Parts: sequence; C-alpha cells; structure tokens
Amino acid sequence: MPSSSPAFRVPRPGFRYLAPPGPCEFLPGRVWQMEYEFPGALTPAVCLQRIEEGWRHFGGVLYRPRCPTCTACQSIRVDVARFSPTRSQRRVRRANEDVVRLTVGRPVLTREKLELFDRYHAHQAGARGWPERPPRDAAGYQNAFVMRGFPRTEWCYAVGDRLVGVGYVDDLSGGLSAAYFFYEPEERHRVLGCWNILSLIEMSARRGLPYLYLGYYVEGYGSLAYKAAYHPNQVRDPDGRWVDYRT
Repeated sequence: MPSSSPAFRVPRPGFRYLAPPGPCEFLPGRVWQMEYEFPGALTPAVCLQRIEEGWRHFGGVLYRPRCPTCTACQSIRVDVARFSPTRSQRRVRRANEDVVRLTVGRPVLTREKLELFDRYHAHQAGARGWPERPPRDAAGYQNAFVMRGFPRTEWCYAVGDRLVGVGYVDDLSGGLSAAYFFYEPEERHRVLGCWNILSLIEMSARRGLPYLYLGYYVEGYGSLAYKAAYHPNQVRDPDGRWVDYRT
C-alpha cells in the first residue's frame, strides 16, 4: 500500500496529486515520488486500464511511482496459461492444499481480521524492518479494504477454525489483481503468501483469465522481489510496454 498520503480527505473526482519527493523506502540512497489520483466512481474496466498503465489501486485511490531519477519499480504480471510452479512452490502446495481451507466472498470487517492485520504488521516491523505503526482502526480498515460498489473479493484462509490469512483481490475482466495479503506470523512456516498466489493463479486458470497482476516488483528488495519467482511473467518497462521478464 502507498505509505505517503495527501493531506486532504475528499478531493473532487479526477483530482491528481504529485507528492513531494522523499527518501525511497525500498532502495537506500534513492529518491522516490508518488502520484495519486482520486477517480471517484471506479469501474472494473477503468481499473484494469489503469493497472495496465502502471497504476495501483488501494482503497478509493489510484497511485503510481513518478520518481525523478529511478525506474526500479515495475508492474509485474504472471502469464497464467504458461505458469509452471517451481519445486519449492510445489512443496508449498502439498503442505497446504489439504490443510488450509479457502473461502472467497465479499469483504466483511471483523475484529478477528483487525487483530490478525496488527499481528502481521508487528511481526514485519521486527523481522523485516517495516516502519512501526499504530493498530489499524476499524474505519481505516473499512476504507482501505472493505469497498462498496466495486468487485473486490476477500480471500480468507483458515486452519481448522482459526483464521490464518486474508487477501484482497480486484476481480477484473482481464485478470485478477492481488491488492493486499497478510497472514498469521505463527503460521509463517506454511509460506502462506506463496500459497495465496498459487491459489490466485489456479483460480485465474480455471476462469480462463490471461494474467495475474501482482503490483510492483523491485529487484533486490526482498519484500517485493519474490514476485518474480512466479513465471513466466512480464514487467512493464519505462516506455510503457509489457515485455517478457522471466520465462
């Protein structure tokens, strides 16, 4: 999700805002700059068009990097029809397919999800150096994930009766777009982030969708570099073309 936010709440639809440049949170010594757009009503067709143009969608906001001297952030998508799991991905599948139960439905706010979200971020702050943050309030979670009037789906993963992972996915005609995923730190041995992506690829293949969009890829930054492991894939180059990356 974008870490910088404009300092106002309800701009007019179509308003764009270029945030001031600041230190990059991904690559030390570099400067990043984010552009935001507040589209108002966002249809699936427009959302897909913007994602193909290099934007991302979070809550009611579109955003993309507009860094003055760097193009390291690249949109990445998996070629679903040609996808072939690696040996480690097959191990993740075997470990989870008969144990972790998946339910896909409309996003619903619950205290269990809020608490899981906070445990995940507290773990990432300690393990990966993510910025520490206060607990997510219900209104903020609602605005970020539980959208109305847009076909976002909620993927809930459970072991027995215990919720262990939650993913939010934009359901678009040209492919699924993984918006966000978090999981139970105590279950990290299951590699649930990988299992979520494998589940998304399987659903995409079942529905005949050509691509799974995974957001931004940054080579050398661990929290984003893992996305290239799902291949064949394509990245959007600085000239705006989708080109084969890892085949």
